[in-house]
Amino acid sequence: MTDLMETLIENREMVQPNHANNLEVTHGGNVMKWMDEVGAMSAMRFSGETCVTARVNQMNFERPIPVGDTAFITAYVYEAGATSVRVRLIAEREDLRTREREKTTESYFVYVAIDDDNTPTSVPDLTVSTEEGERLREEALEGENGGL
Repeated sequence: MTDLMETLIENREMVQPNHANNLEVTHGGNVMKWMDEVGAMSAMRFSGETCVTARVNQMNFERPIPVGDTAFITAYVYEAGATSVRVRLIAEREDLRTREREKTTESYFVYVAIDDDNTPTSVPDLTVSTEEGERLREEALEGENGGL
């Protein structure tokens, strides 16, 4: 079994001009790609297997990430099925000089663990052994269900 807190991954991408549109902010496709990569890392850390993206929940871009800022991506596993892994992903814009952060995007991805033959394979049970882990899991479940 793997604990939720062991799946927590944070990563940064410096937003360069080649990541931006004509408004000098990050293309949404780049943000989604970075989120997908970090989410897959979290799913693989959890499962011990290669994981592929199976589903992306709604993705709203709440605010832009300008060139020069970083995209700060947080991912963690909050639920597991027989072969699937659900990962909460949050992207924030971060000004490294001031350390100011603002949430830009949030989504919930589903990954499927696969074996060497690219066949779905089982994943372990998820454990939650800390108050912080339980808080994160509850936030993910509420957010996935639209705050209901």
